[in-house]
Order: sequence, then structure tokens, then C-alpha cells
Amino acid sequence: MSYELGQGTGPLKGVKVVEIAGIGPGPHACMILADLGADVIRVERPGGQLLAGGPHNLLNRGRPSVALDLKNPEAVATVLELVRDADLLVEGMRPGVAERLGFGPEDCRAVNPRLVYGRMTGWGQDGPLATAAGHDMNYISITGALFGLGQDKARPHFPSNLVGDFGGGSTYLVIGLLAALLEARVSGEGQVVDAAIVDGTAHLNAMTSAFLAGGGYREERAANLLDGGVPFYDVYATSDGRHVSVGALEPQFFATFVELLGLPDDAPGQADLDRYDELRALITERFASRTQAEWIEVFEGTDACVAGIIPLSEAARHPHMAAREVFVERDGLVQPSPAPRFSRTRPSLTTPPTPAAGSDTREALNAWGIADVDKLLEAGIAVQVDP
Repeated sequence: MSYELGQGTGPLKGVKVVEIAGIGPGPHACMILADLGADVIRVERPGGQLLAGGPHNLLNRGRPSVALDLKNPEAVATVLELVRDADLLVEGMRPGVAERLGFGPEDCRAVNPRLVYGRMTGWGQDGPLATAAGHDMNYISITGALFGLGQDKARPHFPSNLVGDFGGGSTYLVIGLLAALLEARVSGEGQVVDAAIVDGTAHLNAMTSAFLAGGGYREERAANLLDGGVPFYDVYATSDGRHVSVGALEPQFFATFVELLGLPDDAPGQADLDRYDELRALITERFASRTQAEWIEVFEGTDACVAGIIPLSEAARHPHMAAREVFVERDGLVQPSPAPRFSRTRPSLTTPPTPAAGSDTREALNAWGIADVDKLLEAGIAVQVDP
């Protein structure tokens, strides 16, 4: 794959990022930066790592893959050369590992005082659990978020790794990186961004914290306004085994919902708390009388706040998603478009996911101005994997 700097068209065009490859939220954050126009160079260990590579891994799109043996001091020196001209660095190692390898914050600051150094971890850089292993569900467990998820009163249900890795993780890492980058361009000084999934998830859950503080939240699943505790904010099955989501919270939306669903005039209202079980039974019975497609035809485009729940494989074909081109087909892959949108510096997709770790080592290092790339390759310090 031919590689050159400056292919991005989004508002981060010209921003240079060194990514020390990891899995999950780190790559997702760097995908966002690349989608928004930044030049990101992904530094991987030879051979790659679990879930890190392959031509279908969309988290790796938009940036080249360089394979360096970071246990070799000359490879670390190459990373520091990349850092010398970079704006951001992203790493997701356990606390202290980057320092031991020789490219920790102080090592990088010595060659580039303006660098913003982003650290993506689950537990954070300090605290009793900082050096322990963990994954998304572990991190969101101790924030209070997982406890309330799901409509099963007997046990919580985790929503894949969306809340922790990507909601409280990569999203907050990108927010921190961009805020620190803006400050660095004013002050001339970089800094470390400690993005911990536990921090971001707790912040993401601020509204629930507010409900709890105000006495309006019961720490019990399916017992509150937004967790299925009320019959007009819940999920219902249709006659074909599919489901619809109902979010008719406001009185005017509830009135439209009741009318279009065809509930009887004497059906319980929103304020009839003592009759919620009766209302839920009526709604369940009505939705079970028609297919999902039939109910979508009734509700979609109205103010009843009802939507069909469809699988990801069908999402790109939904009329609204298609009209906005929320998903696009590129390089044979259906994938989400860059987000958010901008009126002037519109982001665009550049390169596809690299087929293997080190697919772009020679071209990317040359493009970033690294001297004697062939010497690094001959010594095995850098590895080029040809397709």
C-alpha cells in the first residue's frame, strides 16, 4: 500500500500522532483521530497481537502499520525520533511499562516538550488496582454502572464492551487529547493525559449519580424511569419474534403512542403508577398482534418515539441511515462513516485496515523522515511484511 502524509481531510489535518499499538479503546481512539484527518503512525510489535490486525479490523483503518522490536534500544530510539515531530502519542500499556522500555513521558518530553502523551488504561495510572489485569466489564463493575444495566432483576447484563472500552475509555481519551493539544498550542508545553476507563465511565454515568443524589433512583434493575421500570420506556416483542423500542416519556409523545398503538380509552395513563402492570400487559398484547415491519409502518416518523430494533447487518439499509450515509461500503467492507460531521473540513476515509503488522514499515518510516530505514530492516529492528 502506498503511504504518504496529509491524506486526511478532516479538522485534524496536519496533526501527527504516534500510536503504540494496543487493543480495544486505544486503537478506537486512534481510528477517530485518523478519521478526523490526523496523520497517525501505528507502531506494532512484529507479528502483531490478539485482535490487533487483519484486513477486516476497522479499528485499524486510516493509518499505516510499522513493526518495531521495542525490546531493542534502536527501535526505541526510532520511536523517539517519531515523537520528535509529533503532536500526540497514545499508549495503552500497564503503568510503568513504557518507562521501562524507554519511551515514557519524561523520555518523550526530553525530545519534544510540546508532546501530549495519552495513556489509556482500565484502572488508571495509580490506585490499588493500577497494575492488575482487567477488561471492560471489570472496570464498569466498580463504577456502579454495570450494577444497574439490564432489565433482569436477578442479575445485571453487560452491553458488550461499549460502555467501558469505548464509552468511558476511547471517547474520554480523545476528549483529553484534543483538550491538551489545544492548551499545548497556547502554552507551548505538553502534558500527560491519564485516561482511565473507571474515570470516564463514572463521568459518563453522571445523570444516574444525580438521580441517586436527589432520591429519585432505586438501586434495583427495571425499577426506574430509564431502565424498563415504566411501561412506556421499554422493549416489546412483535408477532414475528422481533422487537421494538418504546421511549414515549413526555406526555404529548405518550398520547401519540397510545393513539397509534390503539389502546382502549380506559387504559391506564402515565400517572397511574398503581396500574403500570396493567398498562404493560396491554402494550405487550398489542405489539404481539403484528409483525415488527407492520408496527414500523405505523410508528416510524411520528412523535410516538417507537423504533424497530434491527441487527447491525441490516442497519446500513435503514432509510434514515442510508440517507445520511451513516454506514458506507469501502474496500469491500461495510463500515461506519467518520463522526461527528463538520460543515467545512469534512472528514473522509483514507486507507483500509492494514492486512498485517508491519505492512507499511518501510514506506511509513520513510514518510515520517526516519533515516536508514533499510539498515533497521536488515538488522531485524524493524520488520516489513509484504502482502
